Amino acid sequence: MDALSLLLNRRSTTALEDPGPSGAELEIILRAALRVPDFQALRPYAFLIAEGEGRARLGRLMQEAAIASGRPQGDVARAAGMPLRAPLVIIVVAKARESTIVSRFEQQLSAGCAVMAMQMAAVALGYSGIWRSGWPMFDPHLATALELGADDRMVGFLYLGTPARSLAPAAPVNPQAFTRRL
Repeated sequence: MDALSLLLNRRSTTALEDPGPSGAELEIILRAALRVPDFQALRPYAFLIAEGEGRARLGRLMQEAAIASGRPQGDVARAAGMPLRAPLVIIVVAKARESTIVSRFEQQLSAGCAVMAMQMAAVALGYSGIWRSGWPMFDPHLATALELGADDRMVGFLYLGTPARSLAPAAPVNPQAFTRRL
């Protein structure tokens, strides 16, 4: 797949099944994340990988966090199954490093770019996925269960796998609707 086709036609996919990327392919996906813009090469991110039994463990942690946070019963009931919606889940964490030059926000943007780079690499390898957020991303109980630092922030859950069905082509979007010239 050529780079422009990848960028112009990427679609998120919620229906994912086995197989998911693993081994050398997962290594490529992670290496793509390390090539994002990163002023001063601070590497302000970490990747938590849940595959196999790790997905069920993540689901239990999500459910425990939902209970501890007093989430609605529907959230509690769904939490354990959320990571099971894909063969691989990568939690991307922004880990701001001390810097007098690079702001925390810039470092969080770099971590967000890492999510997108990994998703694009997965698509280039023939997989698909979706960048999910939602309440777990902001839940302090889940952050504690995942042993994140006080200043660490989850920036997304990247669900990756094989598309369960063919995707319709991406609808064209006019960039002029989002553009203003100065």
